[in-house]
Amino acid sequence: MDSTETSRLLVLEGISKGYNTIRARIEILDQVDFTIIKGDSIAVVGASGIGKSTLLQIIGTLDRPDQGRLLFEGRDLFALDRERLARFRNQSIGFVFQFHHLLQGFTAMENVMIPCLISKMAKQEAEKRAEAILVRVGLKERLFHRAEDLSGGEQQRVALARALVMEPLLLLADEPTGNLDIKNSEEIHQLLMELNKELGMTVIVVTHNNDLANLMNQRVTLKNSGIVPFQ
Repeated sequence: MDSTETSRLLVLEGISKGYNTIRARIEILDQVDFTIIKGDSIAVVGASGIGKSTLLQIIGTLDRPDQGRLLFEGRDLFALDRERLARFRNQSIGFVFQFHHLLQGFTAMENVMIPCLISKMAKQEAEKRAEAILVRVGLKERLFHRAEDLSGGEQQRVALARALVMEPLLLLADEPTGNLDIKNSEEIHQLLMELNKELGMTVIVVTHNNDLANLMNQRVTLKNSGIVPFQ
């Protein structure tokens, strides 16, 4: 196996996805081929409603394509059964969304521990991991604050910590700073880039924010149901 093969984290082969309406079928993705290299950072941009989130959900195995293959380090993910796919997703992919989806009434620590507990990790190890990543994202003084007692920027940092606590190879972010003010957005942008380098994880971001997109190593556009170089 050559170095090109070993550097590939994810390969999309002929990925297609569409939806039927009363009048016609709408093709969102049409025979998309795309290779994602380990440790890369990629921004996916394009018009609203063009299918960026659909693409991200397929990459994250939250949705299935109508046809095509998704290869993760050479393994066809959609050939896995539901249980094995869920286990893979828990251990290998982190998700950050525009809305943080934290559990109200639970502390920052408790929210971040959830992926660890789902994977049946020992509680002591889960607590250790959760504390370490929360400290790294700047929330050392907020470990035991409930989600609803945190600011918007702090809540999104908790969501980022939760996405990273299992040390995933791939982080997927869908408009991660869409609800934040400029200051908090810039801080989250910088944190994403620092963690990309520190952890060697691959980062794929769907965004309308040009400042965030420009920080990524690669920028592509979703257009005409396919991926093209940024235009």
